[in-house]
Amino acid sequence: MEQYAIEMLHITKRFPGIIANDNITLQLKKGEIHALLGENGAGKSTLMSVLFGLYQPEEGTIKKDGVEVKINNPNDANDLGIGMVHQHFKLVECFTVLDNIILGVEPNKMGFLQKDEARKKVLALSEKYGLRVDPDAKIEDITVGMQQRTEILKMLYRDNEILIFDEPTAVLTPQEISELMQIMKNLSAEGKSILFISHKLAEIMEVADRCTVLRKGKYIGTVNTADVTMEQLSAMMVGRDVNFHVEKKPATPGEVILEIDNMTVASKVHKNNAVKNVSMKVRAGEIVCLAGIDGNGQSEFVYGLSGLEPLVSGSIKLHGKDITKASIRERSTMGISHIPEDRHKHGLVLDYSLEDNMILQTYFGPEFTSKAGFLQRKNIRDYANRLIEEYDVRSGQGPITVSRAMSGGNQQKAIIAREIDKAPDLLIAVQPTRGLDVGAIEFIHKQLVAQRDAGKAVLLVSLELDEVMDVPDRILVMYEGEIVGELDPKTTTQEELGLYMAGAKRDEVKA
Repeated sequence: MEQYAIEMLHITKRFPGIIANDNITLQLKKGEIHALLGENGAGKSTLMSVLFGLYQPEEGTIKKDGVEVKINNPNDANDLGIGMVHQHFKLVECFTVLDNIILGVEPNKMGFLQKDEARKKVLALSEKYGLRVDPDAKIEDITVGMQQRTEILKMLYRDNEILIFDEPTAVLTPQEISELMQIMKNLSAEGKSILFISHKLAEIMEVADRCTVLRKGKYIGTVNTADVTMEQLSAMMVGRDVNFHVEKKPATPGEVILEIDNMTVASKVHKNNAVKNVSMKVRAGEIVCLAGIDGNGQSEFVYGLSGLEPLVSGSIKLHGKDITKASIRERSTMGISHIPEDRHKHGLVLDYSLEDNMILQTYFGPEFTSKAGFLQRKNIRDYANRLIEEYDVRSGQGPITVSRAMSGGNQQKAIIAREIDKAPDLLIAVQPTRGLDVGAIEFIHKQLVAQRDAGKAVLLVSLELDEVMDVPDRILVMYEGEIVGELDPKTTTQEELGLYMAGAKRDEVKA
């Protein structure tokens, strides 16, 4: 009989209004990469949180190396050699990379912290696994990709044998994803056992030995990835066939909706400007994609455009009207919607209910606030229920669910529902499908195309090469804060796009 590194047998975990895990069994072989696949809200992260000691199951048992164990908290998990990289990172933003890595297992002699030893070990690990980090950088100043590496180094620093990766590639660039895939293969070859939660079927097919599929909290099956196709996996996951290609007719661009002239935005990390003299136009009835490797000024560009950061110089016009100095609310009421890059920092108030998050930018309007200044709770509830239904936002208690309790993918769907339903003239969509399953991605892409076909202007900012090639009508490539190329997705290749993103090619771009 085969010895398993981890066995989760008949696990059931309930939350108010929902059974997140319904009698699920998962068995991880020693030295294998085992993928966990399922729609948003299928119970994947919950199951892994049970294994890591963040949740206690109502039913079921956990075995490690054939011996039943009780995991009451993450410290118990670490003692058993189980580590986890969470979908939403568990990092202290005002601490350095090194401080975060050693937090909880600080090396000391006679009560004095021995950071030099820790630094040597961290640098050795980062060199060995290709996880390049600056140990002295503060978390709040580094990219999400760098934060991801910090989380992985936290596990490796603790010499964990069972490694849980919860959506590890959701925030990484294509190059970083390739590196991570190789890192996972190397770790597996060294005898470490990996549980890998992902929505990205191509990655599962590339790196996983076996795959367990969950749907709506229930176990669907476990398959060898060598024996199935991506189409078969997606059908297991969502219960129907999924179209991987975006169906759309040719664009018919109209009037200029957004005009940016010589926009410059400062950097918070270094003295150089993050965005340098960027000019562009986005017209009604087209999707323009801003592509580039993470950390090349895209975030700061969107902050400047949406009003989160002031411009150093340059101007922004909406329908020909200068909005450079307009507030965030003014930009919103004038017809700009913004699906933000970081759904927790800029997209939701996590301790608000789902229905209150749905009206964050419209609560002051006559539909939701009476003349006497009181919120119209019935109207808010009805509105939230309509969006929940239209966008398939899954939550245990419907509109009164606390947003923090929802899965990352359903948090994302809530934001997208809110922003698109405002019927904006300009929709800024930054990584709109990050952390979403293939069924939800298909739906969101259809929504973006529908906005375009309704005569809206769509500015898509994406790190996903497939999305960059498939969804937009024009691609603008940003490198080191400048637009270095304009490409037609119908005629360019991923290789050519990659050269522009890496700065190896550069055009004289006319906006």
